[in-house]
Amino acid sequence: MLIKLGQKFTDGFTKYMPSAYVFALILTLLTGIFALLFTESKPIQVLEGWYNGFWDLLSFGMQIVLIIITAYCIAQSPLVKKGIDQLSKWINTPTQVYLIIIALGSLLSLISFGMVVVTAILGRELALRIKGIHYPFLVACVYFSFNGWVCGLSSSIALLLNTENNFLIESGVLNDTISTGYSLGSSLNLAMIVLFVVVAPILIWLLIPKSFEGKELKDLQTSLDDKESSVKAEALSYKLPFKAVSDALNNAGWLQISVALLGVIYIVYHFATKGFDLNFNIMIFIFLIVGMLLHMTPMRYSIAMKRASSNISGILFQYPFYAGIMGIMMASGLGEKISNVLVSIATPESYAFISYLTGGVINFAIPSAGGEFAVIGPSIINMVQELGANLSPTEVTAMIARASMSVAYGESLSNLLQPFFLLIVFPVMGKGIKIQARDVIGYLFIPFVVLFVIQSLMVSYVPL
Repeated sequence: MLIKLGQKFTDGFTKYMPSAYVFALILTLLTGIFALLFTESKPIQVLEGWYNGFWDLLSFGMQIVLIIITAYCIAQSPLVKKGIDQLSKWINTPTQVYLIIIALGSLLSLISFGMVVVTAILGRELALRIKGIHYPFLVACVYFSFNGWVCGLSSSIALLLNTENNFLIESGVLNDTISTGYSLGSSLNLAMIVLFVVVAPILIWLLIPKSFEGKELKDLQTSLDDKESSVKAEALSYKLPFKAVSDALNNAGWLQISVALLGVIYIVYHFATKGFDLNFNIMIFIFLIVGMLLHMTPMRYSIAMKRASSNISGILFQYPFYAGIMGIMMASGLGEKISNVLVSIATPESYAFISYLTGGVINFAIPSAGGEFAVIGPSIINMVQELGANLSPTEVTAMIARASMSVAYGESLSNLLQPFFLLIVFPVMGKGIKIQARDVIGYLFIPFVVLFVIQSLMVSYVPL
């Protein structure tokens, strides 16, 4: 019954859901119309907010891009590729592929949401080697597996709260940073990790399509050339047929390793002096240094970076449109008005669920946890501070962390129906085939409903 129901939803999404770019254009128009209808903003204010929004999050957008390409560089390293080859020897059936992709992808996502690229590479490699895999469903599994990133080391809201001089502190909403011990180390977050790593694979197992006819990778390929030379082989191809100083420098492992070791020294110093202090900048720096160590030479790392950069073209031109939508919501006050309406009905018992629901709703207009929190974060935090007026500072801090993480959980879950982050998966898994968001999202509707119910109960009742 679940499989048949899932297929009906898939057919519906295939028929009605547009591409991620069209989705962004439609949301831009709808947000502008709602801003005019439900706020006192004039058309020119909305238009200015849209234009200004394009550029307001460039630094944040660059951080997102760097996390993705540095993680992708790691995924292209010989060590990771060797690991994929070894793992594939132990996998023989499509069911094993789906379950391992979900479980392993969930674990990798705890390192960084950019590590979904590793999961995508593994998924495609397994689809090339094992018969009977329903490829669009496998793409859905890969996309679903990264949903748990919000619980891990690259959780943007948790890192934002723990970043010095963040916009919440500068605006006076918060007096000080909030340690990741209150957010990532909370009992609620640990329970969420169990949900993604243990429960999610069981849910996917119940939804595996019975038929794969016409849906295997070989059936969808428009090009039979799926081979790409290794990074090492491409680096060798650039060498001149005679000895040259330029080649010696381009392939000087000692040079790159020396710089990378300086980076390792700073990373050790950072955690030794600041404790478990994780933020965007240190995470990007760690991935950058690890990639340098794994690729050994400047030429190899440059090639890996070049290949990784081709993976983010969709984000580069679509992200500004979503930032523009955020600009409309901020300039018109629409985002604050929506969050204030929800906040107005919050109680000490329901504030976490209200935060969770707000995060899920706003994510359709702003599919970025950090960007979304810039819009609704102040309202959410003010709500908690008012509710906790008679509590100790420690209790209020824990409540703020819980509400903020609830926003993150809601934002992350609604990504299952919001195709923006498929832009990270498609360049790997969609290479040489015809596939769009509408071919994938339908398989995620039932998981979305099930996880919505479970997470709603968790954010409401799991103890602080």
